[in-house]
Amino acid sequence: MLKKNLQLSIQAAKQRSEPLDHVLLYGPPGLGKTTMANVIAHEMATQIKVSSGPAIERAGDLASLLTNLSDNDILFIDEIHRINRNVEEVLYSAMEDFKLDIMLGKGPSARSLRLDLPKFTIIGATTRTGSLSAPLRDRFGIIHRLEFYTPNEIEQIIKRAASILKVKIDDESAKELAKRSRLTPRISNRLLKRVRDYAEVHGQGKITPEISFKALELLDIDELGLDAADRMLLQAIIQNYDGGPVGLETLAALTSEETSTIEDFFEPYLMQIGLLERTPRGRKVTTRAYKHLNLKQKSSKNDNNSAQASLV
Repeated sequence: MLKKNLQLSIQAAKQRSEPLDHVLLYGPPGLGKTTMANVIAHEMATQIKVSSGPAIERAGDLASLLTNLSDNDILFIDEIHRINRNVEEVLYSAMEDFKLDIMLGKGPSARSLRLDLPKFTIIGATTRTGSLSAPLRDRFGIIHRLEFYTPNEIEQIIKRAASILKVKIDDESAKELAKRSRLTPRISNRLLKRVRDYAEVHGQGKITPEISFKALELLDIDELGLDAADRMLLQAIIQNYDGGPVGLETLAALTSEETSTIEDFFEPYLMQIGLLERTPRGRKVTTRAYKHLNLKQKSSKNDNNSAQASLV
């Protein structure tokens, strides 16, 4: 669906000889937002310049980026939700009117200067769309969420990456890597490189099922793609709070992880595969998590009460 919508927008913009409307791509990390921005630039046959929200600290930094663009060029801003609020306000007129208002000097002698900008496209990428201010979000004409991939799609990505890396991999090994890649292309590519290293050192350079199993075991990645940190997070909830619910701040303190890391990296996948759920009172592990970790789930008070009531 994302591909069809973008193809339509790109084709329409090219037929009108206009720049593509501003694009906002959001979703969990590693799903290809930066890659998609480069694909859009390639399809539009235009140049792309890359920056990030934290790197644009002052209005002057933004002015330098925008004034060096040409007509139909693309400016890709990664982590756009972290852009400075003062810079963000300057960005509004640039996105809407292709005008840049900057202040020269300070105090009574300060004056405003309006610069004409080329007709450009901003592609913003963010993992936290809720952190974007409404005025900035509303200035994007095309907004798409990147979803987790299916295992079959990840398998195709692995095979293509293997051909680029010039490493041989059979179907069974590609399928096994896909199962453990957290439905995320960035992770699948990382695992492929590590398994390739193992195959070159302990094998004949070809990735076989035996080689892939041993390499993934060495990396401590289980059949669902969970690593030691994922399992530690689930076990912390189970062992310290009987499966939850537990607040995010408390969970961050238990695992020595940042709250943003838990929200952006751990939670999306754990929730996607049904091991973790959010409740109004906090995070809670599911019955499936107990089974996956081979832990016995304690019966809740409500279950005991209902059992006693049925006996009466």
